Amino acid sequence: MNKTVFLGALTVAGLAAGIAGAATLDDVKARGKLNCGVTTGLVGFAAPDANGEWTGFDVGICRAVAAAVLGDPKAVEFVPTTGKTRFTALASGEVDLLARNTTWTFSRDVDLKFTFIGINYYDGQGFMVPKALGVSSAKELDGATVCIQTGTTTELNLADYFRKNNMNYEPVPIETNAEAQQQFLAGACDVYTTDASGLAATRATFENPADYVLLPEIISKEPLGPLVRHGDDEWADINMWTLNALISAEELGVTSANAADMAAAPGNNPEINRLLGTEGSLGAMFGLSDDWAKNAILAGGNYGELFEKNIGENTPIGLARGLNAQWTEGGLIYSPPFR
Repeated sequence: MNKTVFLGALTVAGLAAGIAGAATLDDVKARGKLNCGVTTGLVGFAAPDANGEWTGFDVGICRAVAAAVLGDPKAVEFVPTTGKTRFTALASGEVDLLARNTTWTFSRDVDLKFTFIGINYYDGQGFMVPKALGVSSAKELDGATVCIQTGTTTELNLADYFRKNNMNYEPVPIETNAEAQQQFLAGACDVYTTDASGLAATRATFENPADYVLLPEIISKEPLGPLVRHGDDEWADINMWTLNALISAEELGVTSANAADMAAAPGNNPEINRLLGTEGSLGAMFGLSDDWAKNAILAGGNYGELFEKNIGENTPIGLARGLNAQWTEGGLIYSPPFR
C-alpha cells in the first residue's frame, strides 16, 4: 500500500473520530449558515456563474438542506474541494456536508468514518477521446495517455480495467476537472476518464463538443451521493430525509410551483400532508419546524426539477434520466415513506 495514501486515510479517520458526536445542527443554527463542500467547478453539478452565484444539481442539495434547517436556501457558504482535499475538509469540520459527485464505497464509509445519506445520481466511469483519434472502444486504448484525477475511485478503476484487459497506459495526474479539461484539449493526454456524467458536463463546455466522443464502455458502478461525518445521527437523518423529501415530492407531484398552495390548503393525500407538515409533526422528531420539507422543496424544486434544470436532456449537458428515473418509471430513484 502506498504509505502516503495510508497515512492520509489515518489522518482523515482520526479527524472524523475526533469530532464524532458533535451536535452539527446546533453549530449550523448558531452560525446561521451551512458550510457545504462542493467541487471546484463542474458545470451542471456545481459551478459559480458570472456573478459568483453557485448553481447546479449538487448545489441544489446544499440549498435544500439550508432551507430545511435555517429556512433560507441562500444561507450557504460553498467550499470548493478537490478529489484529494474533500475528505479532510469534511472530517476536520470545515464543512458540515459534502455534496460533490462522490462515490459511496466501503472504505469511505467504514474506514474514513463517513455516512453517505443517499444516492442522488447513479453513475459509472466512462472515457472521452477526440473524434480524430479514430477510436470506437475502450479496448483500443492500449498504450494511451490518460488524464486522471488523483485521490478518486476513477484512478483505481482505471488501473483495474487496464490490468484485466492486458493493456498498458500512461497516467497524466491532475487535481481538478478544470485542469483535466485544459490538459485534454491541449493534447497532453489521449483520453479523459471520470464519471460519465462528469464527461458529459465537461464536453458541454467545449467550443466544439462534436469533435469529442464518449466511448460506449461503462467500467464501474459509481453511486454518487452527499455525505456527513459518522457520529452525529441526528444530522445524518436531517440530510438523508431532506434528500428523500425531494425524491418523494417528485413522486407525489409536489413541485416548487405548487408546494406552498398545497400546504396552505391540505388535500386528502396523507403522505403529501405529512411531507409538507400539515399533518403530524415529523420535523419535531429531529429538531426542525414542521414545514422543513416544504422549505427544502421550495428552495430549488423537487428531485426531477433539479435534474431537468441543471443536467437534463434540455440542457447542454443532455443527460437522460435512465437509472435516475423514479422507480415508478423504471429507474432506481426511490424514497422510504414519510410516516
